[in-house]
Amino acid sequence: MAKHRRPGPPNQPSQAAPRIDADAPLAAYDRRRRPPMDIPRRHRPAHSGASHLRPDEARVLEEWNGFAYEPVGTAPNLAAAQAWMNQLQTDNGPAA
Repeated sequence: MAKHRRPGPPNQPSQAAPRIDADAPLAAYDRRRRPPMDIPRRHRPAHSGASHLRPDEARVLEEWNGFAYEPVGTAPNLAAAQAWMNQLQTDNGPAA
């Protein structure tokens, strides 16, 4: 079987995660505390299933606390959950 590797040229760093200052004394600690895929907020359907199906059902709102996602509330539908997710970006400027 072939060896697995990331796509793209081998001389370029991966763009999956932002760069971290290697000279910072707490760089490794800060890296572990970043949310997965750098998404500090997410929403999940309250009754499982794909998020794009049944857009009128309630959603559970989750926020990254530095270690794991924790529930912080609910939204009545998909549109309200997406507005809640985008609120953080508009308050803090565009996501990097």
